[in-house]
Amino acid sequence: MNQLISTKHPVLVTGATGYVAGWLVKELLEAGVTVNAAVRDPRNAAKLRHLREIADSSPGTIRFFEADLLKPGSYAAAMKDCRIVFHTASPFTTRVANPQKELIDPALKGTRNILETAAVNSAVDRVVVTSSCAAIYTDAIDCRKAPGGVLNEDIWNTTASLSYQPYSYSKTLAEREAWKIADRQNRFKLVAVNPSLVIGPALNPAPTSESFNIVRQMGNGTMRLGAPKLGIGAVDVRDLARAHIAAGFAPDAQGRYIVSGHNTNILELGKTLVEKYGSAYPVPRKSVPKPMVWLLGPLMSGISRRFVTKNVDVKWRADNSRSKRDLGMTYRPLKMSMEDMFQQMIETGAFGK
Repeated sequence: MNQLISTKHPVLVTGATGYVAGWLVKELLEAGVTVNAAVRDPRNAAKLRHLREIADSSPGTIRFFEADLLKPGSYAAAMKDCRIVFHTASPFTTRVANPQKELIDPALKGTRNILETAAVNSAVDRVVVTSSCAAIYTDAIDCRKAPGGVLNEDIWNTTASLSYQPYSYSKTLAEREAWKIADRQNRFKLVAVNPSLVIGPALNPAPTSESFNIVRQMGNGTMRLGAPKLGIGAVDVRDLARAHIAAGFAPDAQGRYIVSGHNTNILELGKTLVEKYGSAYPVPRKSVPKPMVWLLGPLMSGISRRFVTKNVDVKWRADNSRSKRDLGMTYRPLKMSMEDMFQQMIETGAFGK
């Protein structure tokens, strides 16, 4: 992978303290790249410590810049002289009081802000946007309408809205905006990376990704009686970082890429933990029947009955062949990703033991 990476120019990583961005920054620094890291508060030493420590033991250099997704032009200084921009900054949570303010605005306006800045920067020749499979589908049942029952990069999410799955809606709006801006100019090439559920260990000691809330329930007793067969895809965060590198540096990378290692479900994720952790932690071993999830889901975990109907006991399938062919992707085993993630969560006290 390192021979692919040019170290001639600095690169910009937005949302540099995030879950995915941390591993991307690590790959870049270890290859000897100068990373311009855009963050909300460069004075917050605790939040930046893990990135500084990686830089201290790497040939690359990290420089921190203050930037705000909602403040037009605030990324201009961080983008100066950068040939490649990796835009990873976007909230991933399903627990929001105000979806417009907490999800849509940062995703949509932030993407517009960064791409419009890139469009007037003569140094930038490629922008890699971290989109999501959520910009392709809302519910697992959407796979049934896809060609051969399998999601591909030609498909766009048309079923999410501000009131139903607003996170998916935010990712769809943001990626569509990115392509709109990219198509209006000829300075840079846009590449979109569309991961499924991201799993695996974090470099950030206090990750906020929704993935950790799901896995926390597998170790704290919430799923001790079982887990739903809720159809999803999954990809290791370290594999996703490598996909970003290839999307940024591979000469022929173009368009959208589904980056997903496994067609799976929530129960199968939990069952990967049984062998190593089943005797010490209440990890899920069996399926919760769909009627029970439908009945109790809204009360116990806030998921709607509409969501249960369209996702539980529904298989999720996506075609990752473009990522393998163009980006050279290979994917870690699901068990390895889950065990590494769970072990780290044990060590950081995520399960209250």
